Formats: sequence, structure tokens, C-alpha cells
Amino acid sequence: MDFNPPAGEDYAHPQICFFHVLFKAAALAFYILSALFVDSFVIIFVITVLLAAFDFWVVKNVSGRILVGLRWWNEIDDNGESVWRFECLDQESMARMNKKDSWLFWWTLYLTAVAWFFLAIFSLIRFQADYLLVVGVCLTLSVANIVGFTRCRKDAKKQLQAFAAQTLTSRFSSTLQSAFSVV
Repeated sequence: MDFNPPAGEDYAHPQICFFHVLFKAAALAFYILSALFVDSFVIIFVITVLLAAFDFWVVKNVSGRILVGLRWWNEIDDNGESVWRFECLDQESMARMNKKDSWLFWWTLYLTAVAWFFLAIFSLIRFQADYLLVVGVCLTLSVANIVGFTRCRKDAKKQLQAFAAQTLTSRFSSTLQSAFSVV
């Protein structure tokens, strides 16, 4: 992955990018700064988890669709099995996705999980099991989005490869047919 955002390109969806980052930053900031302002663990737990849940919903249902053209969900089929479903835009639309939007989406997705992971380590070191619970919930929501969107991106690449192979085979067979029909 490239560490620098694409140069010379503005965000195509600045409002979506703002909300994509807002709930991540709000959950992390509230968790980190709450010890200075709030004495109640219950309030810290509820507000932090609500902010993380808002982030999960925004990423999964709004920013993932608009910024990178991907959507995922998990459902239980008739046999009680968990089935992952993936959706992506068509290949032409995916090629036109804004690189800066995509860069922001993926980097904030991964960096948020890394931040929650380090906060989990700090909670372990300080022997704060109750705060580890808060961090564990937030880390789980972050990792769920990472897994969902990573699997969705891989599925989209497979679809692209299958489409390219099918198109190539079709062109090759039509070329052969036209060559033999002339003779």
C-alpha cells in the first residue's frame, strides 16, 4: 500500500470522508480522554461502544459503498450456516473510483484497528479487565469491517479475472469463427 495519498486529486465525496473518519476519531478520542472527564465506567462503556457501532454502520453501509464501491453482509441460510455475501460496482465504475477516497477508506480502516489493538495492550498491562472489554468490543467491530471489506475486495478481483478470461475466450473464439468462415 502507498503511504502517501494520491497527489493532484481532490476527494470526490468530502462529506462521506468526513463522517467515515468522524466516528472512528470520536470513539477513540472519547475512550482516551474520558478518564479525564468522566468517573463512571458504565458511561464510558456505553458512549464508546455506541460511537464504535455508529462507525461500524457508517463504514459498512455508507462509506464502503460510496468510497470504494464495495458492500458486504453476512446472513444465515435455511440450514443455519453463515453465508457471506459480497457486492461491488461494475468494473467500469470501479475503475473510475476516486483514488484519494479509496486511500482514506483503507488506511483509516486499518489504522483504527491498530489503535484499538494498542489500547487493548495498555489495558492488559494496567490490569484493567473492564476497559479491556470496551476495547475488545471496539476492536471486534473494526476487525469485522476489515475482514468483510478485504474479502469483498478479493471477491471483486476474482470477478474481474473471470470476466477478463470470459471476454478473452469469447474474442478468441469469434476471431477463429470469422477466420474459418472466410475460407
